[in-house]
Amino acid sequence: MAEKATRTADVIRQLEDAGLDASSLSPIGVRPPITQYLRELWERRRFIWYDSRQRAATQNSRNILGNLWLVLRPLVDVSVYFVIFGLLLSVDRGVENFPAFLAVGVLLFRSTSAAIGGGAGLLPNNKAIIRAFSFPRASIPIASVLQSAMTSVFTILTLCVVIAAVPPHAFPKVTWLLIIPIFVLHTLLNLGITLVTARLGFHFPDMKNMLSVASRFLMYGSGVMFPIERFISDPTIAWIVTLNPLFRIIDMARAVLIDGRVPALDSWLITIVWIIVLVVFGFVYFWRGEASYGRELR
Repeated sequence: MAEKATRTADVIRQLEDAGLDASSLSPIGVRPPITQYLRELWERRRFIWYDSRQRAATQNSRNILGNLWLVLRPLVDVSVYFVIFGLLLSVDRGVENFPAFLAVGVLLFRSTSAAIGGGAGLLPNNKAIIRAFSFPRASIPIASVLQSAMTSVFTILTLCVVIAAVPPHAFPKVTWLLIIPIFVLHTLLNLGITLVTARLGFHFPDMKNMLSVASRFLMYGSGVMFPIERFISDPTIAWIVTLNPLFRIIDMARAVLIDGRVPALDSWLITIVWIIVLVVFGFVYFWRGEASYGRELR
């Protein structure tokens, strides 16, 4: 420690001898104050937006069908789950519009699943830019979530077309406009999750395998493919499941798109509280590891 302080003093003295103001310099490889960190993120907002937009536009460029997969992939996923859960397992009994019920659950779950699994590999996958440039590393998970949100717009449009075209039809209603704030809440939920999983996956590479298990558990615990009331009779367990923010978001989307009703106030409040907690905790948790990201990737 004393040797490091001596070297620092020598560097400052050399700068002063050269007529430079050492007080204007800032150390690298350390975590900046959170207010400064937020300011640096805001200053790079145009880069974050441009990077996410370019990645969204080119993510399927190597495929023959290109961005047509943004529409085809959701349709394939819904079709597979419909064959398994609707035709083979017959969990559609008691659900008036099971194709729409399934489509909403599966397509909304896809982006959260990507936030859980994809977030774990974000920092190692971007180690070249982390090692080459000095910038707030939170730009990476934020850009990733923005990219996912941009591609999810096509998913939502595909969803609306599917539930309107496939019998029994769910035709457009005024309540469909509420899918916009629900989409925003869903994106913020994914951001909080991504900030947490990005740091977890960076420090604990094996965590990626555990997160894939957690993702499957979340899928079955969020009523993605079947109504939970058919399989959970204990009111306490049912209450715990309904506190799940992803369950609430999927349930709200089904309410506005299929049932044509405004979601209950408690659904909005529970979802918003979860999002505030996850985003704030995720951001602070990610920021606290800022100094280690570039150093450990060298």
